[in-house]
Amino acid sequence: MTTVAQPPSSRTRPPSKSVGVLHVSFYERVASALVSLVFMVGFVALLLFIIALTSRTWFTKVAVPVEIIEEAEGRGDHAIGTARDLEPPGVEELEQFEEPQVEQSLEAVTDAVSSVAASPEFAEGVAAATTGGNGLGDSRRAGPLGEGSDLIPRAERWQIQFGSGNLKTYARKLDFFKIELGVTGGGDSNVEYAFNLSKPKPDRRSGKAKDEKRLLMIWRGGELQQADAELLNNAGVKTSGRVQMQFIPAETENLLATAELAKLKGRPLKEVKKTIFGVRNKGSGFEFYVLDQRYRLVP
Repeated sequence: MTTVAQPPSSRTRPPSKSVGVLHVSFYERVASALVSLVFMVGFVALLLFIIALTSRTWFTKVAVPVEIIEEAEGRGDHAIGTARDLEPPGVEELEQFEEPQVEQSLEAVTDAVSSVAASPEFAEGVAAATTGGNGLGDSRRAGPLGEGSDLIPRAERWQIQFGSGNLKTYARKLDFFKIELGVTGGGDSNVEYAFNLSKPKPDRRSGKAKDEKRLLMIWRGGELQQADAELLNNAGVKTSGRVQMQFIPAETENLLATAELAKLKGRPLKEVKKTIFGVRNKGSGFEFYVLDQRYRLVP
């Protein structure tokens, strides 16, 4: 008997569920939404904080530079003498003051270098004017009237060493501290100044000696005195037969005074006989520092 094989049934089986396929649950959807919301709220809060921070006006305390003022001893317009007498000295005391005392003030320097020939009539006039005086005059140094604190004046106490270097570097140091050069004398009662010394041809101007109130420094010699003369000549200011000077502005004078006090470390200023300053580089500019300080015994 022949058996005929039946063809396979064309009926398909339902697909079975896939095994190992990940599905996002409802819990995970909610959690991710909450994380995104927290991130957005944090970003908005940070943005608002930055806006508030940059738009706020901040009040800061600005350090006000302290001006160091010394009450110097001076006799004002009193006559020079040997005591603290308001009356000028008589003719018997006149011999003690025949040699003029050159003080570190521009008017005194101008008077000292003025070539005025004394005549007999002028000498007699002085004697006649002082004969009537019966006092001893004022023994204090030239300067504004005051008792002071027995301090050696800054112009006599300070010495600045600008260091070695070429003329251009030296001129840069002077310009940085706003120091002007000047000359007086030679038959001219005015003062001729040179400034902006770093320029190939420095600027120049002229002024009256009585209008000058800055600290005055005069060279006693050395290479830098010759450097000042060269800078003055570059500005067209003649130096032959005239007194060369450096004029220290108030802000630079205060820098020197601050450096001096820092070096003292509580020691009385009246004990200082000499303070020698140096100049060194600081960033793109320069600064003063104390090289040496010499002292004296005071009661």
